[in-house]
Amino acid sequence: LDPATAPNQTLTLDDLREHIGSRLHLAKPLRWRLLPVPLGLDHPYWIDDPEFDLEYHVREIALPAPGDERQLAEQISRLTARPLDRRRPLWEAYLIHGLRGGTKAVYTKVHHSAIDGVSGAELIGVLMDTTAEPPTRKPPKTPQKEPVPSGAELAFNGVKRLALHPVKAALQVPKLLQHLDEVPGLGRYPGVGLLAKAGSVLNRVTRQGSGRHEADRPRLVAPDTPFNGPISPHRRFAYGSLPLDEVKHVKNTFGVTVNDVVMALCASVMRRWLVDHDALPDQPLVTLVPLSVRTPEQAKDAGNQVSVMLAPLPTHLADPAARLAEVTTAMVAAKQRYQPLPASWLVDFSGMLPAALGGLAARATMKFLGATAPVVNLVVSNVPGSQSPLYLAGARLLANYPVSAITDASGGLNITVMSYDGKLDFGLVACRELIPDVWDLIDHLHDALAELTKLAAEHTREA
Repeated sequence: LDPATAPNQTLTLDDLREHIGSRLHLAKPLRWRLLPVPLGLDHPYWIDDPEFDLEYHVREIALPAPGDERQLAEQISRLTARPLDRRRPLWEAYLIHGLRGGTKAVYTKVHHSAIDGVSGAELIGVLMDTTAEPPTRKPPKTPQKEPVPSGAELAFNGVKRLALHPVKAALQVPKLLQHLDEVPGLGRYPGVGLLAKAGSVLNRVTRQGSGRHEADRPRLVAPDTPFNGPISPHRRFAYGSLPLDEVKHVKNTFGVTVNDVVMALCASVMRRWLVDHDALPDQPLVTLVPLSVRTPEQAKDAGNQVSVMLAPLPTHLADPAARLAEVTTAMVAAKQRYQPLPASWLVDFSGMLPAALGGLAARATMKFLGATAPVVNLVVSNVPGSQSPLYLAGARLLANYPVSAITDASGGLNITVMSYDGKLDFGLVACRELIPDVWDLIDHLHDALAELTKLAAEHTREA
């Protein structure tokens, strides 16, 4: 952030707290906290925290001189590795002073159960303004506090849901079973394909789905890499920006999409890193690509409305033009592959187990997948953002670098991209032990774009 545009040409902790406090009525997830159900009989409930303390959530720290980008990234790595306190609303914000050049930074951390990439972008829209002078807002009416359910009420509702769960699960089985072999990671296990075909037949009988099951298609098998396996609690973070007009020039020259170019850049970056570590597989990597499945009616909802698909990343191809062409074809095929899946399949599958077992099963599954052959190698996510300048408490936003999450099952690297004001802002999160040299990937990113830009120029001359 550039505080030169803010009142008094500075941004203080009090300024930030006052600004966020004035928008809390528009950002409801920031006031939500979890209310656990006794004995884990049901999933926790979201409630408006009756003891909400803004000062606890908005803090400040300072970097030592010289305050360069690597010092900032190291501080973000430490903050990212710390778990959130589940007894409070699941978010934190830090105002960071001491950056070189007089700029400031704000680091925000919100639990993924409260927002996804798109609702996170919506939250940014609530906290940011399009001018340095925030518009005048009427003070919100004091909301009437809803009573917090008692432990007895929560336990009663939990027992009731537990009793009805087998019926709910049985109703979901015919609809979901035919897609079982499309769930990332499950298709590689023996017998899953037969179950999916049986589900297709069951759907025709119960008329709960299309009943169609396409012929067997090649399965994506993730190769072993140095960054796959059980991850540690510690993180590395690196960030950087690419000019959006150069990316669009490549897009227009080759008739592809911005996302295709982003995926091709990631393929080039990962190939270079794997070659440098003498670990290049002779087959493509497998990426997990999050997808927003929000309907227009859900546009302003908080929480998660997200699905995922798997796509190959052609790191095995030495020619950058061939990598771009392969990425374009692979992304079209991946979208067609996952198109038959119900938009809510991720939520539906996660709800198949009772709440008391779901959390344990999810954690055990993550550990198991991390300790065996990888399901995917890494996560690549591309989130659209504003192309106009934004301001926070009057300070101009210079860049918006996403800081995402990694798991045992999804690999030790997450590359998330957010477009903003003529740039693509990349944020790379890695397991500290698996990829200690994450800044090398940022250097490779600039080289990869220069490579594609050169190809575009040659293509234009030939044309």
